[in-house]
Amino acid sequence: MRFLACAFIFVLFLLPVEKVIANEVQTEEIKMKRVEMDQYALENVEKLFINELKLESLMKYLNEKVYQPPINAKLDRNGEVVSGKPGVSIDRNQFHIGFREAFYNKDIHEFQVPVKPIYPRVDKALLIEISQKQLGSYVTHFRQSNKERTTNIELAAKAIDSHVVFPGELFSFNTVVGERTEEKGYKRAPVIVKGELAEDIGGGICQVSSTLFNAVDLKGIEIVERYAHSKNVPYVPPGKDATVSWWGPDFSFKNKYNQPLLLRANALDGKLVVRVYSSDIVEHFQKNFK
Repeated sequence: MRFLACAFIFVLFLLPVEKVIANEVQTEEIKMKRVEMDQYALENVEKLFINELKLESLMKYLNEKVYQPPINAKLDRNGEVVSGKPGVSIDRNQFHIGFREAFYNKDIHEFQVPVKPIYPRVDKALLIEISQKQLGSYVTHFRQSNKERTTNIELAAKAIDSHVVFPGELFSFNTVVGERTEEKGYKRAPVIVKGELAEDIGGGICQVSSTLFNAVDLKGIEIVERYAHSKNVPYVPPGKDATVSWWGPDFSFKNKYNQPLLLRANALDGKLVVRVYSSDIVEHFQKNFK
């Protein structure tokens, strides 16, 4: 007998939770019983087939339960590598195989949902490789006495520190730094709005985006999006600033080198330093990345 491609969904009755290791990733083990599998047969065909739409919904639900994002390796302030950590997700291919085997074999009374590790894009070896050659740097200064603004600068600098931009990849300041909120520790500090000084959460981070803009002003980097403030700012020369806002302007650029770029940012003792590194074999790649 020929069977159509099939699938299912089921209400999960989790067995007592155990911890399992998937290549160094610790996650919860999820098992399904026979009664759960049987109730997801396609209707009106004598339970010969599985409902594909329900299967997709099921796998999405299960993945939300077990998913853990990978953590990239990074460099600390002393240049020492802090190892990353793999994440975990549902193994979709093995899920399809294993469930079908269990669904059609009534002697199988239990099916364990398979998981797999998700390895981080940035590991120790890559960080060491792309920290060999400094391509650019820029320094600005700030008043430490303004503690709220200093806090915001330190948080934004930490967010972009150790970030890796791969060849052809777009770096977005807003995406990498994320929304500036009180929950993340950002403070109310002066900002420029339509040429006037005001106060808002995250005031001061435009100094970080502006310092970054000047550090990445290199032949192998394409500035994609940059906006100037409505009035001059004191920390960079006129025309050398890059304003950002979560609900407004972003600063973004594309890596057109043949190697990944490593960003280092440090705000300490009233000095903000942003440096750009890469491999010692880095060169401007002429291909027009889309």
